[in-house]
Amino acid sequence: MLMAVALPARPQQKTEDLTNKSLEDLMNMEVTSVSRKEQKISQVAAAIFVITQEDIVQSGATNIPDLLRMVPGLDVARINGSTWAVSARGFNDQFADKLLVLIDGRTVYSPLFSGVFWDSQNVPLDEIERIEVIRGPGATIWGANAVNGVINITTKKAADTQGGLVTGGGGTLEHGMGTLRYGGKVGNHTSYRVFSSFIGQDHLPGLSGQNGEDDGRAYRGGFRVDVNPTAKDSFTLEGDAEVGNEGERVASIASISPPVNQLQNLRQDFSGWDVVGRWNHTASPRSETSLQFYLDRASRYDPTAGEGDLTFDLDFEQHAAWGNRQDFVWGLGYRVTSDHTRSTLRSSFVPTNETAHLFTSFVQDEIALRPDRISLTLGVKTEHNHFSGFNFQPSARITWIVNEHSMFWAAFSRAVRTPSRAIETFRLNSEVLPGPGGLPVLVSEFGNPEQQNEILEATEVGYRVQQASNLSLDLTAFYNHYIQIQSIEVADLFLEADPPPLHLVFPLHLSNMLHGETHGIEAAVKWKVSSRWTLSPGYSFLAMHLHRNPASNDPSSVASDEGSSPTHEAQLRSHVQLPAHWQWDTSVYFVDRLPFQGVPSYTRLDTELIWKAREHLSISLIGQNLLKDHHAEFNALDQVVLSSLVKRSAYAMFTWKF
Repeated sequence: MLMAVALPARPQQKTEDLTNKSLEDLMNMEVTSVSRKEQKISQVAAAIFVITQEDIVQSGATNIPDLLRMVPGLDVARINGSTWAVSARGFNDQFADKLLVLIDGRTVYSPLFSGVFWDSQNVPLDEIERIEVIRGPGATIWGANAVNGVINITTKKAADTQGGLVTGGGGTLEHGMGTLRYGGKVGNHTSYRVFSSFIGQDHLPGLSGQNGEDDGRAYRGGFRVDVNPTAKDSFTLEGDAEVGNEGERVASIASISPPVNQLQNLRQDFSGWDVVGRWNHTASPRSETSLQFYLDRASRYDPTAGEGDLTFDLDFEQHAAWGNRQDFVWGLGYRVTSDHTRSTLRSSFVPTNETAHLFTSFVQDEIALRPDRISLTLGVKTEHNHFSGFNFQPSARITWIVNEHSMFWAAFSRAVRTPSRAIETFRLNSEVLPGPGGLPVLVSEFGNPEQQNEILEATEVGYRVQQASNLSLDLTAFYNHYIQIQSIEVADLFLEADPPPLHLVFPLHLSNMLHGETHGIEAAVKWKVSSRWTLSPGYSFLAMHLHRNPASNDPSSVASDEGSSPTHEAQLRSHVQLPAHWQWDTSVYFVDRLPFQGVPSYTRLDTELIWKAREHLSISLIGQNLLKDHHAEFNALDQVVLSSLVKRSAYAMFTWKF
């Protein structure tokens, strides 16, 4: 048990402790991700869950994906030491393409591969103010690919990170990690901070018990400057840079003739930087305007593949109230992305380099049908992108505030997942086999330049209630109808001479020949058992029913999609404030089996003990995955890297603020 405890690299900020606030205060917490304006959770017509800085401290997590496990309806699975599968409401995969992720308004959804590289999103957890997670479509506000959910990560203002911070520690899996940060002021109107962080991680065991060869390390540094030149204007400039490398095991082709496949232990290097600027002007309590830009550069290379991209994004937004019953938000946006890739025997893009443009506009109107009781929100997002032309993504949401303690909401939305470069122009040579007449057979997956949007039509209903001063419930039910889901179709063999020697190609082509529906429920409860003890249970149920079109010959996508997301997930988190400046947090997570992948169900237990030795010094001991020595979480057939087992671990750290 001594090894089962260890400590997080997160400072004990001198912020208001939400554990001492009433549930009414928590229900009235303001969020911005649903309508891009401040709204109270108790009045939001969406399935939203907020991870606060206090939740981060109490989680014992060392990375963002582990933090997201606490969100009911979100499926988080670790593939290997640095690779994750994270999705909402099904369709989980290494490149889960129906979940949009943003950090301070900057999208980190890959334009090349339709997904998120979680290994390069190493934002220090002590920098995060909150994470707003929407389960369900958010496309009317955030655009394409916000299909099954949106994760919006907001970092702290520079004024909230004044002074110095040092964290450091390590353990059985994270051999070393830490953060250095300093914040200050210039004059009366400017606050700033600079930081650097490091994490070094040992390897996990492979599925057969061997060394998974997936150790990694990452270095990150950044700054933020907030300026308030007038009472009505504010300007933020922030930037980050990251570099790292990680091990991975991949299946690749050693030679075509003779046909030889092999498992390779590779090192992947990744790097990137970004700069974000944001201006806000408040003309009056009923009118505000913002303008944001960002530059984002990301690249990753290993001996079998390489790619990078540079993105420039510009967004204008205005929020204005009209009369006593209408509240408008509208905006315009432009994004350009230039990529460069490297062709190898394993993978290639045609063309190798490309530039894509995206033009967007949106408008949303909140109408008070009955002031302070019933409101209707109508909106639409219009986009024109390089791959699929014009897209329209409307939504209608209604809220009914029954009384000061309860509310109902309902929503109907349309969202699209647009094709990416990989979906349209990528080729992956995955395997070579002996063929007839001595000709080798190369198994290749091809993108499709005619690939269409995946379309979701979603219906949701929800209920929030504060049953008593110490008990609250958030319940959501949904029904999703999908059209033109991506499929993998088998085509006829053909001869190919390049790369030499002459060989047959067994082609698999992407198409849109699946459809279906999903439905489920999600529940989150918060119960303050006493002034010192809080319990937070959660549960989600998901059913998926997918079908092939009559013309499809896809051999496995239906079974793979249905069998790669758990039907049942449950959790119970406990927070206990002990005497003498001690704090004890425990989390239990149950995840149902993944039948198509052969991954059994598992139960995970994490616990954390924190001692606040002084006002500005704390020491923590944390244990993770304590119930079993190791377990598998994900093993999809089409993922790029080979899976590892998640093992029991412990670590200890200190946090000193000065």
